[in-house]
Amino acid sequence: MENDLCRLTARQLLSAYRRRKLSPVEVVEAVLQRITLDGPKLNAFCTLLPDEARKQARKAEKAYLKKQDAPPLLGVPVSIKDLIFTKGVRTTGGSRLFENFVPDEDEPAVARLRAAGAVIIGKTNTPEFGYKAATDNPLFGITRNPWNTDKTPGGSSGGAAASVAAGMCPIALGSDGGGSIRIPSALCGVFGLKPSFGRVPRYPSFPGWETLAHTGPITRTVADAALVMDIIAGPDERDRSSLPPISGAFSRSLSGAVKGTKIAWSPTLGYATVEPEILKITGEAAKLFRRAGCRVEEINPALENPEAELSIFVMADFQAAIGDSLEDNREKMDPRLVTLVEMGKNISAKEYVQASFRRQVFHERVQKIFEKYDFLLTPTTAVAAFQAGKMAPETVAGQRLSPLAWMPFTYPFNFTGQPAASVPCGFTEDHLPVGLQIVGRRHDDAGVLRLSAVFEKLYPWPDFVPTPVRDFTSKNN
Repeated sequence: MENDLCRLTARQLLSAYRRRKLSPVEVVEAVLQRITLDGPKLNAFCTLLPDEARKQARKAEKAYLKKQDAPPLLGVPVSIKDLIFTKGVRTTGGSRLFENFVPDEDEPAVARLRAAGAVIIGKTNTPEFGYKAATDNPLFGITRNPWNTDKTPGGSSGGAAASVAAGMCPIALGSDGGGSIRIPSALCGVFGLKPSFGRVPRYPSFPGWETLAHTGPITRTVADAALVMDIIAGPDERDRSSLPPISGAFSRSLSGAVKGTKIAWSPTLGYATVEPEILKITGEAAKLFRRAGCRVEEINPALENPEAELSIFVMADFQAAIGDSLEDNREKMDPRLVTLVEMGKNISAKEYVQASFRRQVFHERVQKIFEKYDFLLTPTTAVAAFQAGKMAPETVAGQRLSPLAWMPFTYPFNFTGQPAASVPCGFTEDHLPVGLQIVGRRHDDAGVLRLSAVFEKLYPWPDFVPTPVRDFTSKNN
């Protein structure tokens, strides 16, 4: 029964609570037991809040028993990425520099989840300040993939995606500065949405990623993600980039018609190198939309890879944020992050501004695609999950490439700020999940959710779960 409770979606839990078929107390106990059982294998959580979670669950149970008007997530367990500020709860950013930091206010999305009655189970692991797309750090160690514990869950929301995939909670809150929601969602076989830039406000936050970072949900189903977006989206004057509210709920947008929708499928965007197995699986997934009446065309937009621009922004941002304190703290930090910060010293103001100009040119070229098409599909990543503890795979399609070559499809849409999601679309021969990325027009978050919901019906990924978690960890890891 514990296993069944841990596999229920947020909507299923809420329905059972209202009908008094389930209690928030027994559900919270079930997920805490699951974390106790699989926690040592995965290391998804870095801070667990069992006492507070039980307290909130009892409070929710009383509200349901009294048949009070329930807020929209009352009694539903959620996890929060450790880069996201949580009032009164340790928030380290995966760094020894903030090992004992306890914020005195919530990020808006967290405050809204609390107000909606969500039960915060704990904080999930992340690489130090989210600087890379694999999840390990000097403070809490390596997080592992529920499908194969010898593999990485991706990053930087790796703990968040692992917590959802392993049945430790139906909802996780993550953040995405270059793919950090979509990459781990793809590698862990769950759904992840990077909303439009500014759709979910961010404040306060750790330094860096200011024009690139998005906060969004990781869930098992699209409907649960839409439910979360109904709660966390909307303006906050403390975030000068936050967008005005939109009319209508995201949840109500899922059933809209898609017949005749024009979809572009680009297997490489014109520059990416991709594992043949990933290309085959994602290409077949893209064709499935034709069953729903969509028009799917393969394109080669011949875009230029913006990897160099991303590197400039990240190196300069981290140098500005923590460069002055580096000498006193380098021994506490991830050595690769130290190197990145030091490289930021060499980025001139002219180079930074020129990179910003090139970012604008890239944005304009991407928008040309959306003059003809409603959506763009790509693989989410160029590879499946690779060895845990590594920053990148040794090769991509048999070639030794740059450290970011395995994730060429995600960061471009942090540059443009467009909404993008990763939907599970198949498995490799090694039974590792593969993700398909769905990119929408600027501010069309509802459209991305709708098309994702269509794909969920065509390929019902929630039926596939990595349970029980098996420990594949090699003795050398």
